[in-house]
Amino acid sequence: MVSIDRFFGISATGSSISKEVRAGVTTFLAMSYIIFVNPQILSQAIQFSGTDVNATAELLSATVMAAAFGSIFMGIFSKYPIAVAPGMGLNAYFVFAVVLGSGATWQTALGAVFVSGIVFLMLSLTGFREAVINAIPLTIKRSIATGIGLFLAMIGMTSSGLIVSKESTVVGLGNLNSASVSMMLFGLLMTIVLTIRKIPGALLISMLGVSSICIVFKLPVYNGKVFEGDVSHIISSPVWPGNLIGSLDLNGALSWSMSGVVLTFLFVAFFDTAGTLIGLSEKAKFVDSEGRIARSGRVFIADAFSIVVGAFLGTSTTTAYVESAAGIEEGGKTGFVAVVVGLLFLLSLFFWPLASMIPSAATAPALILLGAMMMESVSKIAWDDFSESIPAFLTIVSIPLTWSISTGIAFGVISYVLIRLMTKRYKELNPVMLGLVIILGVKIIWS
Repeated sequence: MVSIDRFFGISATGSSISKEVRAGVTTFLAMSYIIFVNPQILSQAIQFSGTDVNATAELLSATVMAAAFGSIFMGIFSKYPIAVAPGMGLNAYFVFAVVLGSGATWQTALGAVFVSGIVFLMLSLTGFREAVINAIPLTIKRSIATGIGLFLAMIGMTSSGLIVSKESTVVGLGNLNSASVSMMLFGLLMTIVLTIRKIPGALLISMLGVSSICIVFKLPVYNGKVFEGDVSHIISSPVWPGNLIGSLDLNGALSWSMSGVVLTFLFVAFFDTAGTLIGLSEKAKFVDSEGRIARSGRVFIADAFSIVVGAFLGTSTTTAYVESAAGIEEGGKTGFVAVVVGLLFLLSLFFWPLASMIPSAATAPALILLGAMMMESVSKIAWDDFSESIPAFLTIVSIPLTWSISTGIAFGVISYVLIRLMTKRYKELNPVMLGLVIILGVKIIWS
């Protein structure tokens, strides 16, 4: 324990091993849905290709292995409490745009993810990604943190059914009488009370409490059904993803027709990770007075290498998870949090029925409360200066409304630069920012 404390500098940050472990468990529970959601989405690509593979079972193992490696490597290499797993949105793009949309095989799509990861790694090793992060103005960084907070709240509200899609008004209030929404509201109240009373592990207690109630009273909160597992048998042998590992098609991925796909994977992962890092660092107080983030280069290298390994294992692009904010709120300050998350992912290979007991109604309250807590950064924005406040506002609202961190960054950076160019405040800009505008502008037009 002493060596762990010394390596991660746990005591030096004012934390403790027990607090870091609790934070890791909380983050894992908040993002454990990916264990089941990612295989369900990616299996459609394999089935479309007509490949005889035990898709869902093998993809579950590949997802868990990629998340375990990415989180552990991130924790050890960067020493940040940021967990890594296959990203939502990117997995949907992988399936519906690349495979089902363009007709590419899932092996070729995996090859495209692998190639984008290699390019990521090269950019990270040269320090390019770190230079981009440092070039983004502090106002935009703070607004990214706030936008991610709203994004987290939106994820929690939609996953629990509190907010639903409506044709006439785009979104609207869900059915408050449904079991999922009722339990989410109960869990939210419990989480708020425990947090205000400063009870250690408030988020974790709420998640486990709501999950237990749902199972005991057989509430239909698991995709509209009651828990169908056997709570007396929570151990199950994992399935080795032998048909997925190393199955990527690099020749197909390097063809001209796939160049746009590779660039899309590259762009979205680049700016999603950048936005997540900025938001979490702002929340964890890792940003200095000039807006710089210590060891950000190591975060990018770890993220890029995780993409390469994840593609080799057989899953779509991995990325830093915004749900890491749950562990940070629990007091997690070092990379040991991410290591704990990774180890729990490995354990879930054998105890995956236990992870399936956590419904969205249990994790949603934590995400909503985290959204509220991340509003703190908004108070540091100069709202009386339109040249600062307008780009900040566009960043904040664009992230949840477009369901994309990278799009929010694009709106914020482009508006920030254009305002300064049109008001002849050229000295406030730098070459990196001007280059970003071109790249981000192409991205918005392209998408």
